[in-house]
Amino acid sequence: MKYISTRGQSPEKTFTEILLGGLAPDGGLYLPKEYPPVTREELDAWRNLSYADLAYAVLSKFATDIPAEDLKAILDKTYTAEVYNKGRADSDFSQITPLRTLLPGVHILELSNGPTLAFKDMAMQLLGNLFEYALDKQNAELNILGATSGDTGSAAEYAMRGKRGIRVFMLSPNGKMSAFQRAQMYSLQDENIHNIAINGMFDDAQDMVKAVSNDHVYKATHKIGTVNSINWGRVSAQIVYYFKGYFAATQNNDEQVAFSVPSGNFGNICAGHIARMMGLPIGQLILATNENDVLDEFFRTGAYRPRGTDHTYQTSSPSMDISKASNFERFVYDLVGRDGAKVREFWSRVDAGGAFDIKGTDCWHELAKFKFSSGKSTHLDRLKTIRELWEEYGVMVDTHTADGLKVGLEQRRPGLPLICMETALPAKFEETIVEALGRLPERPKALEGIENLPQRVVVMDANVDTLKAFISANIQ
Repeated sequence: MKYISTRGQSPEKTFTEILLGGLAPDGGLYLPKEYPPVTREELDAWRNLSYADLAYAVLSKFATDIPAEDLKAILDKTYTAEVYNKGRADSDFSQITPLRTLLPGVHILELSNGPTLAFKDMAMQLLGNLFEYALDKQNAELNILGATSGDTGSAAEYAMRGKRGIRVFMLSPNGKMSAFQRAQMYSLQDENIHNIAINGMFDDAQDMVKAVSNDHVYKATHKIGTVNSINWGRVSAQIVYYFKGYFAATQNNDEQVAFSVPSGNFGNICAGHIARMMGLPIGQLILATNENDVLDEFFRTGAYRPRGTDHTYQTSSPSMDISKASNFERFVYDLVGRDGAKVREFWSRVDAGGAFDIKGTDCWHELAKFKFSSGKSTHLDRLKTIRELWEEYGVMVDTHTADGLKVGLEQRRPGLPLICMETALPAKFEETIVEALGRLPERPKALEGIENLPQRVVVMDANVDTLKAFISANIQ
């Protein structure tokens, strides 16, 4: 399997060659040269596999340069009930991602039973083990640079803490995450973990990561890699749970389903798009946004207009407070027929602070075949959804999952079972849960009082040169 850039001007590479990097040299994102098809016979054979075995079946199609026995060992080490047993007390941890049925045809896929109680653990725990494997083979070191709007940071840090040859430099918007999210990250005292709070929004932090990644001399000299969803390893790992969720919600492989996905950076739903392109019978992909509805606007109107940090709202589903969705470029590459020149044209406008519009073009007419729908949820919507789920089903969900359920129930096509992707446990967003229900959500005993632990974080203005100097000083 070879990987190419969405901007069409970088050489083909293998899975392990792109694993430790991030952006391609031309500024694009890596994708498989072609998506590996999944046959009906394979779907039948995979239906009853354990999560680790299913992950091997899927990822062996992408990581073809890792020896089979090594990949199998890494996946068996990653996807164990011992690692994914931090979630709800009534979850079936043996399933890794158990399906919770609210009523016939409406389900939540539990993705938040990992160490940091967020779906990011599903990919990040694997990425940590893959990094360790690759670095050991090369006798090398890696300095991971990432940006987080809430959950990516803690998932990455918990996956990488204490690992040989790895340092993490994680940027987050100063004061914009929940108290629990901040505590999860900033309370870590491991020497290889560096938290940097940026005076600005997530988009500012993400732009800084991209700027460093695009400085090829600095990147090579300082051995910079990424764990954001621009890293293909993250996206490929997320493809697995679409297959697992589909099998759990259906009786046979002739059925189709709808997935509803809370979307900020487009990485999670991008994995669903790729699963559908591979042959998973997905009848509808429902993209849910919060008040930052740039992606919803695109799927409704054809216009992609990032708002900029001055017009990005701070909301009660903060992990989706994003204006420029990095992974959206991967989908647009497929939408324009894998025309790298067209992607370069579009993103030259975006990178200059502009927009692009496909309404009335061939791309607009092609959009329907990709099976996307979209919608928006507001603070009052998510309070209402959280309250109704608790009162009717005794199920408590976090704010982002509430957005996904609200939009999913509005947009799903009649007759399609709906699977909403859970993004985090409600304990990560206590303030809004109390506002909705008048009570605190339960949290695992190991995380009780985490906000009271000493915190270690550096506050920094959104300046790339300052960031580079900080990284340089801390890798000596």
